[in-house]
Amino acid sequence: MPLDRLIVLASTSRYRRGLMERLGVPFVVATPDVDESPRAGEPPVETARRLASAKARAVAARHPDALVIGSDQVADCDGVAVSKPLDRAGAVAQLTAQSGRTIVFHTAVALFDSRSGALAEAMVDVTSTFRTLDARTIEAYLRRDEPYDCAGAVRAESLGIALFERIESDDPTALIGLPLIALTRLLREAGVDVVKALP
Repeated sequence: MPLDRLIVLASTSRYRRGLMERLGVPFVVATPDVDESPRAGEPPVETARRLASAKARAVAARHPDALVIGSDQVADCDGVAVSKPLDRAGAVAQLTAQSGRTIVFHTAVALFDSRSGALAEAMVDVTSTFRTLDARTIEAYLRRDEPYDCAGAVRAESLGIALFERIESDDPTALIGLPLIALTRLLREAGVDVVKALP
C-alpha cells in the first residue's frame, strides 16, 4: 500500500528528523515559523499542546493536500517550564537545579490533515528522575554532549541517559522529542499504516 499523501514534518529539529527517519517512510521537512514563547500563566503541558498544533497548522497552510506533523516538548519542574539552556552557564544552572529531582517532559504531537481540516493530537509524558549530580559529573557531561539546544540540558539519546536514576513513559522516543508510538497511531487513524506503506 504505497503512500498517496505527502507527509510533512513541521520542524527543523535534527532530533525529530532522525526519529522520523526510523520509520522509513518518505517525508519532507518544513519550517513552521511559529512564535514558541510560552504565554503568561500557561502550564507547561498546555504550552506543548498549543505549539504542536500551531506548528502543524502553520505548515499545512503551505501544503494543501498533506498530512502535517507538529510536535513540541516542554520540560516541567514542579509546574515551571524548563527551557533550552542555549549556553554552558544555562546548562550548568539547569542540571544543578535538577539534580536528585523528578522532571516531567511533556511531548505533544499533532497531525493535521490539510485535505479535510481534521486535527488529531496526543500527549506523552516522560517522568524522569535525575541522579544526584556533582559539579564534576555535570562538567564532564557538558564537555561531551553540549546539550544547549535540548530542554533541561539533557540529550537522552546520548550520554545524557546516564544522568537519570529512572525514566517512566509509555513511549521512550517521546523523551527525544517525537513520540513515535503515538504518531504512528495517529497516522493509522488517518489512513496511513507506516509498516504497510514501506517500499
